[in-house]
Amino acid sequence: MKMAMNKLRNTLPKPLHPPSQFTPPTASPNLIPSTPIPTLSLANTSHHQLHQFLKAHLTPSFTPQDLLIFLKNKLHYHPKFSHFDLHIFTWAATIDSFRHDHSTYEWMVKTLAITDRFDDLHSLLQGMVSNPCPCSDGIFSCPRSEPIFRFALNAFCRVGRLEDAEIAFASMRRMIDGKPSVAMYNILINGYVKCREHEKVMTVYEKMIKDRVKPDVFTFNSLISSCCRNSQFGLALEMFKEMKDKGCSPNVVSFNTLIKGSFRDRKFEEGIGMAYEMLELGCEFSNVTCEILVDGLCREGRVLEACDLLIYFSGKGALPNGFDYFCLIEALCGEENVDRALELLDQLWRKGNAPSSIACTTLIEGLRRFGKTEEAFQLMEKMLREGILPDSVTCNCLLQDLCEVGRSFEANKLRLLASSKGLDSDGMTFNILVNGYSREGKRKEGKRLLDEMLDLGFIPDLASYNRLMNGLSNGGSSHQHK
Repeated sequence: MKMAMNKLRNTLPKPLHPPSQFTPPTASPNLIPSTPIPTLSLANTSHHQLHQFLKAHLTPSFTPQDLLIFLKNKLHYHPKFSHFDLHIFTWAATIDSFRHDHSTYEWMVKTLAITDRFDDLHSLLQGMVSNPCPCSDGIFSCPRSEPIFRFALNAFCRVGRLEDAEIAFASMRRMIDGKPSVAMYNILINGYVKCREHEKVMTVYEKMIKDRVKPDVFTFNSLISSCCRNSQFGLALEMFKEMKDKGCSPNVVSFNTLIKGSFRDRKFEEGIGMAYEMLELGCEFSNVTCEILVDGLCREGRVLEACDLLIYFSGKGALPNGFDYFCLIEALCGEENVDRALELLDQLWRKGNAPSSIACTTLIEGLRRFGKTEEAFQLMEKMLREGILPDSVTCNCLLQDLCEVGRSFEANKLRLLASSKGLDSDGMTFNILVNGYSREGKRKEGKRLLDEMLDLGFIPDLASYNRLMNGLSNGGSSHQHK
């Protein structure tokens, strides 16, 4: 152990000028290859401290399990030495009595991947091929090899280092018994899909079929996505057909990808047909399914068709809970078709598809804009009774509309209903109602509200209170007071 410590001390970097940087040596060719770790600072004192730290926590003839405990529980949390994890990992391999196993390899691979040290990760994987786990000494390979490479493959694909991913995949194939799992192929395929390398996607798929690895739903979803992203909707349909021919049931992601791809290619009938096929196969719609359909049709000005489609699917019980059809309400109001928007909301609500607060307030604003105060009032009352709260501005605007047509009493009832549901009145609310009562000559009701305003602190001083009272007495001469 003493010789090993001396070896580590000799391989640790010596301070350079300027003292803030150094380049540590790489391991010898017959050991695990390693690229230099990032430049670090380590003074002579720190050399000694690290030597003492290792000596205190690693006993002579330590095992892979001992090293793993040291790396995970001691070094990993050390404020000075945690960045020397790979250096110590490599140094351990130089000790004649020590050999890394899958547990230490797995920890080091995950650590490098999580900390985005991809050059070191690439080198470590190559070293793992040259110096495999002791489990591989027999006729079978180590069963943990594929999971270790899977983590690395995911990491490379996540950051678009597909060349490294391809090399890692090839290295893994040489190490494992038999064929790679479908999950390994899926990771590589999905990596190429994200980087829009469609030809590579199809090449990996062909290799997968040649290796007689059965593709699953995730494989086909990635293939369909790649085809649609590259404007090859015809090929996407072929992949969809092949998927069903191979006995693989499509899921909601499969259909969503095809519907979106068909709309992108302006093949709207095919996309809508896919939605109907989902119903026939019993595949449940997701919020994304409905959003793709509604948004795609509205962008083409086919707003009424989108309405009919939603109502039909709602009648079949296919709309998912919580789907927000605000965009469709907004589109109808934008086309000045507020009657159809109100009809849509009523029909979907009766079928159990409650609207969102923003959908309701958008429709209320549309109804107000076209002078449909009664319809707006009924909608506001219904949403409040159902516990759907509007914003205070929309509520106050509607109260203003009601007061202007002599319906201050109903406006105040609406205010009380809103308060009971958690929407507190503000100073503007009270001013609107007081002015409404003033115009209608209802001095008693107005004074009651003034007293409530006073209790709640909405009247700053006696002069303001008297001015409002004068307004009530004079039949609304001060109804513009804020």
